[in-house]
Amino acid sequence: MRGSLWREWGFFALFGHKHYAALILTWDIHDSEATQSVSSMSRLPCIFRGMDLKAFIFLFVVVPLCIFGVYLHSQKITYFLRPIWDRAPKPFHDIPHYYHENVSMETLCKLHGWGVRESPRRVYDAVVFNNELDMLSIRWNELYPYITEFVLLESNSTFSGIPKPLFFKNNKEQFKYVESRLTYGMIGGRFKKGENPFVEEAYQRVALDRLLRFAGITDDDLLIMSDVDEIPSAHTINLLRWCDDIPRVLHLRLKNYLYSFEFLVDDKSWRASVHRYQTGKTRYAHYRRTDDLLADAGWHCSFCFRHISEFTFKMKAYSHVDRVKFSDFLKHSRIQDIICKGADLFDMLPEEYTFKEIIGKLGPVPRSYSAVHLPSYLLQNAEKYKYLLPGNCLRERG
Repeated sequence: MRGSLWREWGFFALFGHKHYAALILTWDIHDSEATQSVSSMSRLPCIFRGMDLKAFIFLFVVVPLCIFGVYLHSQKITYFLRPIWDRAPKPFHDIPHYYHENVSMETLCKLHGWGVRESPRRVYDAVVFNNELDMLSIRWNELYPYITEFVLLESNSTFSGIPKPLFFKNNKEQFKYVESRLTYGMIGGRFKKGENPFVEEAYQRVALDRLLRFAGITDDDLLIMSDVDEIPSAHTINLLRWCDDIPRVLHLRLKNYLYSFEFLVDDKSWRASVHRYQTGKTRYAHYRRTDDLLADAGWHCSFCFRHISEFTFKMKAYSHVDRVKFSDFLKHSRIQDIICKGADLFDMLPEEYTFKEIIGKLGPVPRSYSAVHLPSYLLQNAEKYKYLLPGNCLRERG
């Protein structure tokens, strides 16, 4: 107290009366804050003395671990709770699909409720290409007899903005059989760092629209819109080019495979579509455009690669790059193990809208031992593509 008075009188003597009140007020505030600080510090030991060991462990061990666990598995938690926060899309109108090689086209068209044309429509198959050389070869050989023009666009950028080689251009000798019917285009990437990958994807699909016009597509030609690994069956395309009065836009229900034709996930792949082209109206896209869905129309083989390096490239390149949450996801040994188990590369739960469907699909995809009704070119070249057939899950390291 005496020290405090001495300082007050000393300041009064040095600075005069005008500053005295302000200085005393400042001193009192600091003195009060110091007292509160000491008081707070003295209360902490009291709080800890009042906690038993169980409460201490819960607060400083269990709670942080729970927070870290939620961070690690936030995607799983979100997907598991999807039935609560999201609604299933409107159901498709499923169109039964009739086919047998010994049934005439006139009869097949009639079974679908369609007429038959005097001559078939022209057909354009258009794709944005990344690096799926084997799947492209299987696709083009499957569709070759019925395609008027193959249209392929590739970029020196992935959807996620990573520079990439022009894989098709560098391997075009493999595809000389389509050279006379191929319109090829290359578009430079924009390489905008931090941009949503879906923006770059949309940019490339718009460029494919322009390339289609350059290729000579006209009204009422058929246009196949699908990713390279979404392969319509040959007889499906032949049916649609010969039948009259088919829907202007028709989605294709494809059998959904993972890593190879050994792991059949379901038959719910629907993004592939066929359009009767309309100038100024038809736009190349990869989302739902209609309610009409033709059953059992082909195959979707997702992440069906020969080399482990192709898996890691796509994981970093495609629009869902955000699913690679940890660098360990890209380890070759981990990827090989997951392929042979039929598990999920991104450690995700199924994307379903009911708890029943989510629980029903938990765990690895069951193996299929059937290689019936697969693309003919695949079976004709089984030794070359054996990694895509049942019983051959090991991949090359290159």
